[in-house]
Amino acid sequence: MKPIAHNGSVSEGAGTVLPPSGDGLGWLHLLVDQRFYPIFAVLFGAGFTLLLRSAGSRPVLVRRLAALLAIGLLHLTLLWPGDVLTAYAIFGLLVLLPATWLPRGVAAGLCALLIAGPLVLATGFYLLIPGLLMLGAVLTRYGVADRLDDLPPRVPALLFTAFAAAAVPLVWWQTTGIGFRWAYPLAGLAIAGAYVCGLLALLATRARGVLAPTFAPLGRMALTNYLGATVLVLIVSALAPGPSDAWGTGTVLGIAAAILALQWLWSRAWLLFFRQGPLEWGWRWVTWWRRPPLVREHA
Repeated sequence: MKPIAHNGSVSEGAGTVLPPSGDGLGWLHLLVDQRFYPIFAVLFGAGFTLLLRSAGSRPVLVRRLAALLAIGLLHLTLLWPGDVLTAYAIFGLLVLLPATWLPRGVAAGLCALLIAGPLVLATGFYLLIPGLLMLGAVLTRYGVADRLDDLPPRVPALLFTAFAAAAVPLVWWQTTGIGFRWAYPLAGLAIAGAYVCGLLALLATRARGVLAPTFAPLGRMALTNYLGATVLVLIVSALAPGPSDAWGTGTVLGIAAAILALQWLWSRAWLLFFRQGPLEWGWRWVTWWRRPPLVREHA
């Protein structure tokens, strides 16, 4: 995957992504672009493993991945060529599913190879996805996901400090344009780790009372909101004057904030009456091959 330069052109990996003109879009590329998909890939691998634990049946996982592949292909062909669901489904079938037969120690070794290989060979972000999916699965198999709420607050705080300290020189390296193909993914992984550990550290404080109800509705309808965001962005792009590549920082942040606010309101309202988002419900139906309840009893 190639980064998009601040002027809308595609960088070939030789130049800086922080424009000397001071255009704030450069900071978006440093702090946002390709910084969140590692988080979602790890979470997907963890969720996959938790589902296997509860289902105890691999055909359930095959149906779930096949349904996700169908959704991803529709999204890819009809709406947005940058779809990631297709990759999750394909690599889930090719890597995650076979790895469920491996001892967890062997799976951990495979995970290390799948992450280190693309980083050393500079193959780009796309081929990092199998390793990140495996990382989520391995962490879950070792019980890390089960113990997150029991961690002492200093643990995520120390991890956040370590990731942030690593991210500073890596981001600077990225801005030099030297060795961009190595600096870009390394910086992305460090920043993603800092984001996750920083959030975990905040959740261990009184801020949890605000953060948990804020993120929960969006997380419970993640698939619906992911596809819905594509539709909303396409609508805004069609209505807004000028090409989207020419949008300034304020415009980009304003559109993103408005879409998130709209989706939060929509998710909160929907979940008052229904147990799951509409796409999550359909996905669950195919996964378990029986119709789950949708409407809440009090509704």
